[in-house]
Amino acid sequence: MALTIASELVAQIVAEARSSPGVEICGLLIGERAVPCRNVADAPATRFEIDPAALIAAYRDGRRGGPAIVGCYHSHPNGSAVPSPRDAADAAANGWLWLIVGGDGTVKAWRAVKNGAVHGRFDPVALRVAG
Repeated sequence: MALTIASELVAQIVAEARSSPGVEICGLLIGERAVPCRNVADAPATRFEIDPAALIAAYRDGRRGGPAIVGCYHSHPNGSAVPSPRDAADAAANGWLWLIVGGDGTVKAWRAVKNGAVHGRFDPVALRVAG
């Protein structure tokens, strides 16, 4: 399976990551948008946790007919765009797309699944940037 994403969306996520090089940025993929969220992790330099209030609001909006959450994104400021063991431990096997921005600005896509190829939780997704 391949994911086609607008170049403007990728540029937005990469710019967000570059604007906060000392912490992992994070957000939700809602419909065809990337919505930045506050990272409320206790150690935001090395992990992320999406603000629960933003997550609940997005779920509620989806239940009211708004666009659904299709995944999330975050950065690895000092690492690669590959899910970490911590990412795998924190991820639900719910089919969400995960976009990860590496410290070099590379963006890769993953799907959170049961028994995934990476750390038993993620399968790679081919990423096509359009536009």
